[in-house]
Amino acid sequence: MATTTLVKGARSTRSTIALKMLMAVSGIIFILFVLLHMYGNLKAFAGHDAYNEYAEHLRTIGEPMLPHAGLLWVIRTVLVVSLVVHVWAAVTLWHRAGKARTVKYQVKKNAASSFSSRFMRWGGLTLLVFIVWHLLNFTIGKVNVSGGATNDPYNLLVDSFDVWWLTLIYLVAMAALGLHLHHGVWSSAQTLGLTNNAKARRNAKTLGWIVAVVIAGGFSLVPVFVLAGVISK
Repeated sequence: MATTTLVKGARSTRSTIALKMLMAVSGIIFILFVLLHMYGNLKAFAGHDAYNEYAEHLRTIGEPMLPHAGLLWVIRTVLVVSLVVHVWAAVTLWHRAGKARTVKYQVKKNAASSFSSRFMRWGGLTLLVFIVWHLLNFTIGKVNVSGGATNDPYNLLVDSFDVWWLTLIYLVAMAALGLHLHHGVWSSAQTLGLTNNAKARRNAKTLGWIVAVVIAGGFSLVPVFVLAGVISK
């Protein structure tokens, strides 16, 4: 019986490590994507033509080897698979943690954990809902809440962020993204064995803050400046 228990425990440990590794790798894929996506968004500061040229260029990369927008669909497929893997691994680990904690704590001891780590699950859920809306707004459905046309990427962006409550939703989502990235970078570094000493742990935490501030802050610039009237039609 003891041997069976040990074997099950070893398998469970290996499975948990594998799930954390899947979360780390899929998370890194998303970090690379949002960095590129943020760069593209900042093209809005260069004006209507520059932004739309960038949007069209994304659809022509790889031609004629790939069909029109072929690379975009490859990227979308990779992102969808990564998202499914990331969410599945997170939910599985969350469920396992709940089962392992057979007795609820009378007092939560969160003093040693950061706010971003405690917000990780709810922040992830917030981002998942936001991603669905973001795709409907700008990619799949192309919803223009101002009632204008949807066939011009730059104008759709300006029309959307001219609406104060939509900009507010976007900024809240960016705050959630920043917190998610802050802890995610640290967690990924830990999973990949890059936090084995004090200096490495400090570097991982610093990198987490840099990635969070650069990406969340970069994404937030466009809606704020649209609402302020700096970026306009």
